[in-house]
Amino acid sequence: MITIRHFVFNELEVNAFVLLDETGECIIVDPGCNTPEQCSMLSDFISAGSLKPVYVVNTHGHFDHIFGNAWVKDTYQCPLLIHEDDVHQLEYADKYGGIFGFSVGKTPMPDGLLQEGKDVCFGNSRLEIIHVPGHSPGSIALYSAKDNFLICGDILFRGSIGRTDLPGGDHDLLIQGICSKLLCLPKDTVVWPGHGPKTTIGHEYDTNPFFKQGGNPFL
Repeated sequence: MITIRHFVFNELEVNAFVLLDETGECIIVDPGCNTPEQCSMLSDFISAGSLKPVYVVNTHGHFDHIFGNAWVKDTYQCPLLIHEDDVHQLEYADKYGGIFGFSVGKTPMPDGLLQEGKDVCFGNSRLEIIHVPGHSPGSIALYSAKDNFLICGDILFRGSIGRTDLPGGDHDLLIQGICSKLLCLPKDTVVWPGHGPKTTIGHEYDTNPFFKQGGNPFL
């Protein structure tokens, strides 16, 4: 069984996660920690549980979600994984961050590439990779049917969707991907977004205005 530990990091309040199971292995998803205090929060949790990080996974490459990539890799010597279509986001993270007044610094390049149809595995657990472009070209969600949750980065929020006005964004593609790949999941699936409170697939299917206003041809 996968246990989820949720953190909120940096000025943009990114949801970061440690996913662990009974073996003590874990993965770190979207480490947005950008201060020593925030890094300590993450390391204290890992140390207290005697956990072994085996991957750091980025749901996408926007700067607010990757602040801690270098620190995690240096501290735990674990591979960094991201979808191939967002590698360029890592390459230009400091430039993009600077536009919004943030210094990201040098960001490590990935050690492996995520692909839909392949799983992220750790301990006794596996997570399905679902590629949903539109917020960024390489945005992915991590889905566990067994443990009934979805970690979706900035693809889907409670009552909203990811912004599509950044480079590589595509509103119609995002809507279509959410409808065809996420809203078809069991309605009680718990959704952990990249910002803000958790929700469920059923709640978004029934109430999210991006899918109900004026009807939706993809539902």
